[in-house]
Amino acid sequence: MMDLKQQFQLEDGTQFPGKTYANELLKPVFDDQKEYLLEAMLLIHEAHTIMLNEQGILTKSEKDSILAAIHSVSSLDPSSLTYSEEFEDLFFYVESKIGEIIGDELAGKMHIAKSRNDLGEGMYRIILRQFIKELINEMNKLKNAVLYQAEQHTESIMPAHTHTQPAQPTTFGHYLVAIHDNLSRDINRLHQAHRTVNQSPMGAAAITTSGFPINRERMVELLDFDGLVENSYDAIATGDYLIESAQALISTMTNMGRWLQELLRMCSKEVGIIKVSDAYVQISSIMPQKRNPVSIEHSRAIASSAAAEGLSVIHMIHNTPYGDINDTEDDLQPHLYKGYEKAVRVSKIMNAVILTIDFDKERAYSEAKKNMITITELADVLARDYGVPFRNAHKAASLVSKYASNQGLELYELKVEQINNLLEGIEIDQKDWEAIIDPRTFVERRKITGGTNPDIVKEMIIKRKNSQSQT
Repeated sequence: MMDLKQQFQLEDGTQFPGKTYANELLKPVFDDQKEYLLEAMLLIHEAHTIMLNEQGILTKSEKDSILAAIHSVSSLDPSSLTYSEEFEDLFFYVESKIGEIIGDELAGKMHIAKSRNDLGEGMYRIILRQFIKELINEMNKLKNAVLYQAEQHTESIMPAHTHTQPAQPTTFGHYLVAIHDNLSRDINRLHQAHRTVNQSPMGAAAITTSGFPINRERMVELLDFDGLVENSYDAIATGDYLIESAQALISTMTNMGRWLQELLRMCSKEVGIIKVSDAYVQISSIMPQKRNPVSIEHSRAIASSAAAEGLSVIHMIHNTPYGDINDTEDDLQPHLYKGYEKAVRVSKIMNAVILTIDFDKERAYSEAKKNMITITELADVLARDYGVPFRNAHKAASLVSKYASNQGLELYELKVEQINNLLEGIEIDQKDWEAIIDPRTFVERRKITGGTNPDIVKEMIIKRKNSQSQT
């Protein structure tokens, strides 16, 4: 009677690849490689073949035959390329397809001075640079949409919050310029990641280059890289381009998730200063009054998922040896691709939402009058215009705030006589008090660099639009 091991081996096999290994690893990896890497693999084969001919390593006839076979394989319907246990991965599968056309011997010459190692690193970089570039393009559209709305709302007063509590009056335009600048920094981080990624590892071969007289610099040109990872060990062993790409993704999606959460708060019925277009809300299955801003909710969730994909990359590289390892390859790469795909989806959705939102100026202004959020101006007026030491002025403002709170009143509901009685010896005139309780005056008085004054915000917007036109 067979024991457990013998029974398992009878079903799974004793020769490579075992059924479990094939089904749970090789086939899923093959499918991922086919989906993401096939085009880049053929591109590298083509460039490497051209370089080998230019260096006198392949004859023109050999080059022409190999290129014709590569082009023939590239024209195949990808769905016709299916995993076979005969081949370990897509690399050997493609070589066999080319060999069917021109013979295995000539197909093998295509790999002179080229390893799966530098080929793999080259493919990963080519695909990743495309994903990063696509996200940069979509983020720029979103950034422009934010700036467009900021320009419409330089005078739209609303409360600013600190520690999730009403703090001081600002404008929606001032708020949106802040988001724009945050987006801009993340776009810069993506550009830096792209520069790091877009360096050629080709010619490093397994890890020490080759004894053949290849031209690594020519491969930079043929594959449209920006430069060369010069040290061949570095070209194969490094994972920092993956880490930097993941970090840029994590930063972008984490930062975006924060203001997505803010927008959801502003969309709530209780706050109600933002209305999402009917094109991007959904109704309840049972409550007919609902307008659910699920476009923003989904974006928040997808952004979190994209950031998680980036974190997976960091964790998978952490504490791995510095060399050619599987940890940075087939199992890791899809996390980056899927992370960037999700980030692109979020950017596209939010571009549509931001461009089409309506802002309730009257309600926002009404909210900016509440919760005593102009009280800072009382302390400033006392110190600036009445000669009260600032710390004493701050204590006086705090006294007024506590009095209003105890009475259940807003600042604008207090009379100047009540204020003067509280201040004991300081007589604020009616005009000054009216300015203190007015959110619009509060906003307009903050006219230093970066402040809320509408003219200052307009200057910031113009500066950013001019900067974009010069890039």
